Parts: sequence; structure tokens; C-alpha cells
Amino acid sequence: MKEIIDFFSAPYTGVTAFHITLEIVAVFFGIASVLYAKKENIWVFPTGIISTVLYVYICYQFTLYGDMIINLYYTLMSFYGWYIWNHKTSGQSIEITTSNPLDMLKAIGIFISTAAFVVGVYLYYDRFDRVTDYFDTFTSGIFFAGMWLMAHKKIEHWIFWILGNLISIPLYFVKGLGFSGLQFTIFLVLAIQGYIEWKKHLNK
Repeated sequence: MKEIIDFFSAPYTGVTAFHITLEIVAVFFGIASVLYAKKENIWVFPTGIISTVLYVYICYQFTLYGDMIINLYYTLMSFYGWYIWNHKTSGQSIEITTSNPLDMLKAIGIFISTAAFVVGVYLYYDRFDRVTDYFDTFTSGIFFAGMWLMAHKKIEHWIFWILGNLISIPLYFVKGLGFSGLQFTIFLVLAIQGYIEWKKHLNK
């Protein structure tokens, strides 16, 4: 038991209580956001915005620039998704649908352009000095594409979340953000459940 406690507490040596508290609050709202997404509830966006804004600050403090860019994008896309989900066409709100070839082409384009952008940021800051930096470029592309698909209620966004979470779980533990590593573990479970729930809804 002591080993487990040490594993989570060691990376936080020298970290202020303020930053630890911020991470816990960000994790709480992040989990709440995914729970709302699973239920197709509009509160996915305001809770997500609180979480991502906090993570922009946290990642900047930890010099995790790839993650900072991801969360900045999440914040902007949350406002966009909030508008799309609230917008009604012919008196009806947007429905859950599957992605057509054009949607997937756009998602792939977002993935490639995002990965290229993150590489540019790391090169600018001369920060390709950790293995995690290379994975950041990949997960950034996955999450950017997934967020765009979620804003348009495409069921495939859950697949992007599942893949991104599988990669992010060990990465955040390595980065020293233990609470965030636990968060992504919960995200993985919720993403699988979310896909199943959205699939049932779509089949109806």
C-alpha cells in the first residue's frame, strides 16, 4: 500500500498545494463532462470548459505544451459544440449520426494538421527531448479530431477517445500527473460505456 501511495505522491514533491488542488478540481469537472457526454446532455460543454481552462494553466506550469494546446482547443471547441448542440434546424436539435466519408476525411485532416502543428511548437521551444513529446503529437491529433466529431454528434468520436485514453493513461503517470492518469483511466471506461449507449440510441 505504501508503494502505491509513494507512486502517486512522489511526482508531487515540491508542487504547491494550490496546483495539486487545481488538478483535482480539473479532474472532477473533466469526469463530470464525460458523464454528461455519455448521457447526451448539454452540460458536457460548460463542465468541460471549466476542466480544460484549468488544464491550460496546469500544463503551462508543467511545460507540457502539447497538452496545453489540446486543452486550449478543447475550450474553443466546447463553445462551438455548445452552440451546435443548442442550434435547431427545422425546430429539431442535432441528432446522433454516423460519420460519412467526408466527415472522416475532415477528421483525418484535423489529425494530420494538428500533429504537424504540435511538432512545430515543440521544435520552436526545442523540446523534443522526452519520449512523451513524440506521443503528445499523436494524442493531440487524435483528441482534436475526436472533439470535432463530438461537436457534430458523430458516434465515431468515442472510438477516438478510447484510443487516445489508452495512450494517455501511462503517459500522464510518466509525466508526474498521477491524478490525471487516474482521470484518463476513468475516461477510458466511460468512453466505452458512452459508445455502447450512443450505439443503442442510434439503433433505435
